[in-house]
Amino acid sequence: MLRVVSANVNGIRAAARRGGLDWLAAQQPDVLTLQEVRAGDDLLRELLAVGPFAGWHVSHDASLVAGHAGVAVLTRDEPLDVRHGVGRREFAGTGRWVEADVATQSGLLTAVSVYVHTGEAGTPRQDTKLRFLDAMGRRMSALRRVGGHVVVTGDLNVAHREADLKNWKGNRGKAGFLPAERALLDRWTSTRGGYVDVHRALAGEGPGPYTWWSWRGQAFDNDAGWRIDYHLASREMATKAVKATVGRASSYAERWSDHAAVTVDYDL
Repeated sequence: MLRVVSANVNGIRAAARRGGLDWLAAQQPDVLTLQEVRAGDDLLRELLAVGPFAGWHVSHDASLVAGHAGVAVLTRDEPLDVRHGVGRREFAGTGRWVEADVATQSGLLTAVSVYVHTGEAGTPRQDTKLRFLDAMGRRMSALRRVGGHVVVTGDLNVAHREADLKNWKGNRGKAGFLPAERALLDRWTSTRGGYVDVHRALAGEGPGPYTWWSWRGQAFDNDAGWRIDYHLASREMATKAVKATVGRASSYAERWSDHAAVTVDYDL
């Protein structure tokens, strides 16, 4: 059994102070993917070297802008290969895509950690988000053509369906629930697209379970959340998924991020 855990840590230093790294280690992952690391390579490795992930191999794509974005893939064994960036030049150095090839009993697995920014409807920021999502889809197709297992994990900042956010009516026309964004997920998870949203497939039709709640107000207590964190597995890999869980904190006070980790067990 291979356990893949994905978590938007909302800043690795803050998450570590709040016990997030200990919580993640307690899930006993084989592969751990992180988003919004918000740290340089040296700082990330320094933090991990003295905690429960000491000795793990770290594949990190840091943003050139200090304190922004950053994604990582942590593995027990050294990856066979690591690649940075989604393939489009304008996103080089943005800290939004890293992929690591790891050996499993069922062959090669490419584990991807991705962080898509929030966007803003009707602005150039949203145009940039859509270009990134388009580049992401192209890279996913290329990985699938190579063969082997692929799992794309992370914070897409898109709720795919009405079941993926509590207040879907109130968010129509807003970034994160725009038709153009949702259509891309439709495409990726179609038969031709070749990927499966394994969390949704295992959890049923919903609503929820959600993976993000605002720090503000009563959103967490009222479970007024969004499901924007995904495991998108290549179709053959998806057939190996047997269990998916969301690590929602028991109380607001116990939260170490505004996101909850998504864990999927694959019978490889």
